Amino acid sequence: MTVDLTVPPQTRGPVRVVGTGLLGGSVGLALSARGVDVLLSDTSPTAQSLARDMGAGRLHTEAAGAVPRLVVVAAPPDVVAAVVAEELRRWPEAVVTDVASVKAEPLRTLREAGADVARYVGGHPMAGRERSGAVSARADLFAGRPWAVTTAEGTAPEAVELVRRLARDCGATPVELDPEQHDLAVALVSHTPQVAASLVAARLREAPEAAVGLAGQGLRDVTRIAASDPALWVQILTGNAGPVADVLRALREDLDRVIGALDAVRADPAAPGARGLLARAIADGGAGRDRIPGKHGAAPTHYAVLVVVVPDAPGQLALLLADIGEAGVNLEDLRLEHSPGQRVALAEVAGLPAAPAPLAVQLRQRGWTVPA
Repeated sequence: MTVDLTVPPQTRGPVRVVGTGLLGGSVGLALSARGVDVLLSDTSPTAQSLARDMGAGRLHTEAAGAVPRLVVVAAPPDVVAAVVAEELRRWPEAVVTDVASVKAEPLRTLREAGADVARYVGGHPMAGRERSGAVSARADLFAGRPWAVTTAEGTAPEAVELVRRLARDCGATPVELDPEQHDLAVALVSHTPQVAASLVAARLREAPEAAVGLAGQGLRDVTRIAASDPALWVQILTGNAGPVADVLRALREDLDRVIGALDAVRADPAAPGARGLLARAIADGGAGRDRIPGKHGAAPTHYAVLVVVVPDAPGQLALLLADIGEAGVNLEDLRLEHSPGQRVALAEVAGLPAAPAPLAVQLRQRGWTVPA
């Protein structure tokens, strides 16, 4: 999904962005590309200057007298409430939102501090990268992604609408819910997967080289997010400790049942019920995965996969993609796995169920190796 830059933005500037790392920088880039006046602010002069040089906006310190209509706080979770409170105090006519991944605790802190929460709308774009900082920011980071917009008692409806417009102008789809619903949801779909990926990846630290050498795409898929910033995730997990702990306890119960079944089979290969329990665990996982929304948020779609051998040389992958396009096939997904000890890669090309058979024929005619 891309943002249509010919459509006028709904967000009116100036928009002040506080924190010019990955998310703040990406908000600035997305809005600036739409012609919105963005004012950048960061405690690090280097970070804000870098974001400016990348095209995310102009420095607020160099825009004397500029008063923002909307403030986007992209601060770490452990200080986001304090920064939001200061922005609400400093700009009494502005709506203030944030992009932190925890919503209930900051709102509670703001209320206890007596802040004007009618002008505060919690936000959380469900997008990110393993790399951080303004240098990793992208104008299309939020394109096609959900953007949680959290509302609570006393939130001004016009403030909510401003944040919804912000999300749409960044290419995202606003999803409105209350802070507690948000924190329960992200504990399940974001925070627990991070813990699980990290724990699985941690088992590789002292694994034999022979075992690591057998690693395939499955392990890479499971552990991809394990490369995330530990300091940031400590803040996220402690800020949402209750809901995350509840999900992990349920996961632990599932693991205990699987471990019990494996121990039973090890003790008695004919152990009654053990294989059925293992089968149910795998099947339940498949059923859960089938609930993940598909393309553009639509119902999940199952795509047929075609494997193509790609020489590990410059330009070969681009050539394959061009040939797929010339064959008239809309590529839905692509995964690349390099073969150990060989200068080739296996490209898993996903398309609609009807596409693989004729595509395989056309690719073979163009000289590609497509295993049966």
